[in-house]
Amino acid sequence: MLVLGDAHADDPDNRRALFAAYRDADADVALQLGDLIYYDLPIPTYFIAGNNEDFDTIEALRNGRVESSGVTNAFLLAGTAVELDGLRIAGLSGNYAPTQYDRPRPNLQGDRRRHFVRDDIAQIKRLEGVDVLLVHEAPHGLPVAEDYEVGCDHIDGIVDALDPDLCLVGHHHQHAETTVGDTRVVGLAPVWERYYTLDPDTLELTGHDTPSS
Repeated sequence: MLVLGDAHADDPDNRRALFAAYRDADADVALQLGDLIYYDLPIPTYFIAGNNEDFDTIEALRNGRVESSGVTNAFLLAGTAVELDGLRIAGLSGNYAPTQYDRPRPNLQGDRRRHFVRDDIAQIKRLEGVDVLLVHEAPHGLPVAEDYEVGCDHIDGIVDALDPDLCLVGHHHQHAETTVGDTRVVGLAPVWERYYTLDPDTLELTGHDTPSS
């Protein structure tokens, strides 16, 4: 199974790197951790929305309009789960903004649609039997270098409630690892640097240099 960090594939160089990763991995299915921004993909790719997306497309996918123009093989996880290769994989789309968290999702407009809200958190916490959790915002304790304190209480709460074996994190463009309770947490490097493969039997995550395109 192919696993991809942030792509920012609206940029032509980044898009070439994204497709180089797909070609090199030669996988049948992929997971992607947000900031994808390009949705015409070569294999089924289950992704979470990040804070940089085409939010009209994301809104269409949230509402089941899967035949949106320019969308091929892109499947949004937004407080939902999917069964892949014997794994139950759940994803939370968006990042946290305290000013937006208590608002109903239909009230979010424009770029504010990038955030998750209270109802999204409640929805994902109702899921059961999750093996792998995909989030764009990190839980506390992930050792990435930023000029602010990394970690969101709401993500901590999801990890605690779902107790997945593996939590994969996007957003920070750095590879980093920690453990939260019994959950291994891994922040992913961006696609233009590295892609990953996940063994569904052992949950071993292996990094590979993305070849030049």
